[in-house]
Amino acid sequence: MPNIWSGALGPATQREVTTVPRSKRAFGALGAIVLTASLAACGSDDDGGGDAAATGSAGGSSAADEAQLTFVGYGGDGQDAMIKDWQEPYTAENSGVTFVNTSPPDVAQVKAQVEAGAVSWDVVAVAPAAAQQNCGTLFEEIDYSGVPEADLVEQAVGECYVGGFINSTPLAYRTDAFPDPSKAPKTVADFFDTEEFPGQRGFVTNVQNGILEYPLLADGVAPDELYPLDVDRALEKLDSIRDDTTFAPNVGALQQAVGSGQVDMFFLPDSRLVPLLDQGTDITVVWDQTVTTLSAFAVPKGAPNAAAAGRFVSSLTSPTASAAISEDLGTAPVNTSAEPQLSENQKAVEVYGPVNEGETVMQDVDWYADNYNDVTAQLTNWLAG
Repeated sequence: MPNIWSGALGPATQREVTTVPRSKRAFGALGAIVLTASLAACGSDDDGGGDAAATGSAGGSSAADEAQLTFVGYGGDGQDAMIKDWQEPYTAENSGVTFVNTSPPDVAQVKAQVEAGAVSWDVVAVAPAAAQQNCGTLFEEIDYSGVPEADLVEQAVGECYVGGFINSTPLAYRTDAFPDPSKAPKTVADFFDTEEFPGQRGFVTNVQNGILEYPLLADGVAPDELYPLDVDRALEKLDSIRDDTTFAPNVGALQQAVGSGQVDMFFLPDSRLVPLLDQGTDITVVWDQTVTTLSAFAVPKGAPNAAAAGRFVSSLTSPTASAAISEDLGTAPVNTSAEPQLSENQKAVEVYGPVNEGETVMQDVDWYADNYNDVTAQLTNWLAG
């Protein structure tokens, strides 16, 4: 049975970061987050170190901070980028703060730590809907004093999460599968037209990558009328292409399938399209209607260094931090003042750049937070059917 909210996660690792200089950035691959289907809001009465809201300030840490923060990220090159672009500059400005890195993030593990009253993680990569769903029980509320919310994209911060970057998952196809542009797919609806556009499709079975939104958009639902999602209608539309579609369990698996020519058209995150383009894979992006999602970070309830962790995660919204991670991951910044210097291949998938002449749809964090359990149960049952 596939994991919803799952991604290509590397093996668990633990590293300490105490270096000061900002390193030259290297491109990082992005995974998503494992989140078990049963995450009803629950927590321990013993708040440990989290008696007060985690304090945030985009300007940096308190001069009194002396903390070693355990940062739980995606692993691999993606987490290496977070170390270089976020942690090393932060340590340079706040010498009392160091980091220990580990992976993968898991909300079920956060739940276990909180219930046991033995929280060891300080910052965790998390789907924003999961943080919102468990705000105040599994995750600390964050004080955003000093965060310039007016400069941030919609839903970039929530009561219990801070957005680090935005992923887009546009429709794309291998150009060698449709060498004649006049006969190539041009809309999301074309993805579901197997007669006019034959070939193998590819979807990631992760609700963060638009597997429910795209069928509805193709079926004529207006972007501003998507929510609440009609899940039954979305699954019925998916039924129409089931025999022609590879349903990959994570973004890494679909990226590999695209690179090896196993799928012809697909919905794949920008951070996975860029390395394919860098490797010479000829891909055409279709800018029709594109779903975007927020990759966020949160502070577990009762984290040993909750206040310092809150200040760190709030710093991720600064223009400098936002631009740096976008340059490495090929994702969109959460701060509209950020000016990332992108490569040509990154510009080709820049959802908020001039290349995108279509519409953009941001996933509704609040709706998913309220409906996650039911939605994932429906999707999981459909995938298993």
